Amino acid sequence: MHDYQGILNEIHTTLGKVENKGEVANYIPELAKVDKNNLGIHLQLITGESYSAGDAFEKFSIQSISKVL
Repeated sequence: MHDYQGILNEIHTTLGKVENKGEVANYIPELAKVDKNNLGIHLQLITGESYSAGDAFEKFSIQSISKVL
């Protein structure tokens, strides 16, 4: 069995150490309202199991990520 929680924790820790060089697109009101340092990961398996790390339960705008979905 895979250690999904451990993998997510490691990714979160690694990415949390990366210097943030970007800027929030504050001309988009919904993006301007959120903390630019939030980082959340959530994995939902088809078996119903779920795993989370960081700010996974914070609400956020899907402005940019919607292209992926």
